[in-house]
Amino acid sequence: MFIIDVTLKNTPMALSVQRKSEEEAKAVYQQVLEAMKTGNPVTLELTCEQQVGKVVSIYVSEISAVQMAEKSGTGTSSGKPPGFFSLTTGE
Repeated sequence: MFIIDVTLKNTPMALSVQRKSEEEAKAVYQQVLEAMKTGNPVTLELTCEQQVGKVVSIYVSEISAVQMAEKSGTGTSSGKPPGFFSLTTGE
């Protein structure tokens, strides 16, 4: 299982969705990254394969970072790797 974390500006916690395959996770990661670069579309709607029915809609202008990681059986209790922090620059 792969986790895609999207961090929003001025928000301490990330929004997460999961994909079963690495290819699908990379596609979602690239979709978010491309939206951050271009500002299009204005909103992104992401669904989660782990939690059926979980849907998040995000204003692209509010995204500050995106991360993709493989969910492991060991590590932190949240299943997320420790120490994630990233800043984006407006180019």
